[in-house]
Amino acid sequence: MRRAGIVRMLALVMLIAVAAWPSPAIAQKLVIVVRHAERADGGAPPASMSGAPADPPLSAAGDARALRLASMLADAGVTAIFATEFKRTQDTAKPLASRLGVPVETMKAADTAALIAKLKAEHAKDVVLVVGHSDTVPAVIKAYGGLDVKIADQEYDNIFIVVPATGATTRIRF
Repeated sequence: MRRAGIVRMLALVMLIAVAAWPSPAIAQKLVIVVRHAERADGGAPPASMSGAPADPPLSAAGDARALRLASMLADAGVTAIFATEFKRTQDTAKPLASRLGVPVETMKAADTAALIAKLKAEHAKDVVLVVGHSDTVPAVIKAYGGLDVKIADQEYDNIFIVVPATGATTRIRF
């Protein structure tokens, strides 16, 4: 019953957001932004001395969350999916991408500005999913005039829905 309620709430929020959209804008209809699901290493710092970022896969809980995300967004009208170059973001996006037959486009985690430019130039009339990290998700939301958000290290359950035309942002936990 809880999942059905969340799906209904998401559908209602999206319907209100689209209905409140005042006129055609140069930005996306909706930008849905999520942090990757739970990491297999629990978010541990890299073990190597090289300073390279860790690139673990998802944990079992992360796999389950990625499937839940795909179920929730299956009927949301997503036509483009972006994820960073890391396994955890790619693996979070894959279930929805497979379900919709939409490829996951890779973006550099360190280049949010390039992502935003690409979204505005190439996906002007789309509903877009962006899968990022605790430090990139807030930057994407802010780039569209959305809320200042903070995501804790162990927080993986947020879906942010941004209406680019107005900057209106809705946060849903799943």
